[in-house]
Amino acid sequence: MPHYKYSGRDGTGALVSGSIDAGTADDAAAQLFSTSVTPIEIKQVEKKKQQDKKSAAKKSRLGPDATTIDHINAFLAKKTVEIDELIMFSRQMYSLTKAGLPLDRAIKGLQASLTNPMFQDVLEDVVNGLENGMSLAAALGQHPKVFSQLFLSLVHVGENTGRLELAFQEISKYLVLEKNTRKQVKSATRYPIFVLVAMAVALAIITVFVIPVFSATFDRLGAELPWQTVALINTSDFVINYWPLLLGAISGSIAGFFAWVGTEKGRLTWDKKKLGFPLAGDVFERVALARFARTFSMVMGAGLPIVQGLTVVAGAVGNAFISLNVHGMRESVERGETLHRTAINSEMFSPLVLQMIAVGEETGTVDELLAEVADFYDAEVEYDIKRLSDAIEPILISFIAGLVLILALGVFLPIWDLNTAVQ
Repeated sequence: MPHYKYSGRDGTGALVSGSIDAGTADDAAAQLFSTSVTPIEIKQVEKKKQQDKKSAAKKSRLGPDATTIDHINAFLAKKTVEIDELIMFSRQMYSLTKAGLPLDRAIKGLQASLTNPMFQDVLEDVVNGLENGMSLAAALGQHPKVFSQLFLSLVHVGENTGRLELAFQEISKYLVLEKNTRKQVKSATRYPIFVLVAMAVALAIITVFVIPVFSATFDRLGAELPWQTVALINTSDFVINYWPLLLGAISGSIAGFFAWVGTEKGRLTWDKKKLGFPLAGDVFERVALARFARTFSMVMGAGLPIVQGLTVVAGAVGNAFISLNVHGMRESVERGETLHRTAINSEMFSPLVLQMIAVGEETGTVDELLAEVADFYDAEVEYDIKRLSDAIEPILISFIAGLVLILALGVFLPIWDLNTAVQ
């Protein structure tokens, strides 16, 4: 992730500076705004030296007497913080802050109970930041890969309003919903992926080991082969003779695709195309809109200004194309348009959702009605995923039947004619 140096002014008007990790300069600015820092200058810099220092510091923690097993365990240790760990952290912080425990003591206690070395290092940095006079949101903001913009913004609002325990409670609720959404999407894609992988393995075994045996038999008989068998034999010969090139081409294509998606333009194009996929496109869109409604409801309920709230929401929807539309909504609100009008212009929402947003603006209950919108989209996602599973099953069965038919015709037609070939 790119590294940025910034200078700006905090809530008291004092000049502050530092560094931050973020996907783009806009993301860096959003993180700074969430910590009440108004950026003056943001400049991208190389962070190789800083990474080398951190890695050297982590290696030094093993100590000079560390055994080979210690180094292997350190290498195999988890390099990410799972959502389950963040949920547990948020729930425990809710309980500890509600009990009135000082933040540094609370985080130190949680750090000692963790089994994830990476999360322990993160919390150690957070404690150091707190001891150096940083706010909790600013200390957590040193690790944007672990704590999202939404997480930081809610913590910041909780600190400023004296309701930090409620902020952690809302965060834990949101993370649980996010976990359930991911689980639903994975459950819908697990079956087709498993079937496709199994079919790919079966085809590879047949192509490399089975068809060459039949090919040698047919060559000895000198029989005239049907076109289905000729196609299978030619495919098998091509795969056997040129498998290194095929493997390289497939690996290069996969690596090139992920490198392209890793760029800002590639991510935007891919996320836009995903929304147009047959059957699955509606699921991707409604998942992103559910995140939008849920996140926006939370930041509005927490008291964030609507412009800053839309900035936070744009980074939480999980789709670059919809995020771009949310940024467009923010710009329209900055120009003085109503939220309902900007929602209409975005062309993302159904008439029912637009009506609920309009009523929410008129009655001052946007956060409550957006929570209803999120529940509506969650129900739609659950229905769409069930429909997707029901639709994929016959498609996969038809695909498998077609492959079996081709193999059967290619392999068994010549066998049926063996008697004629022998005569």
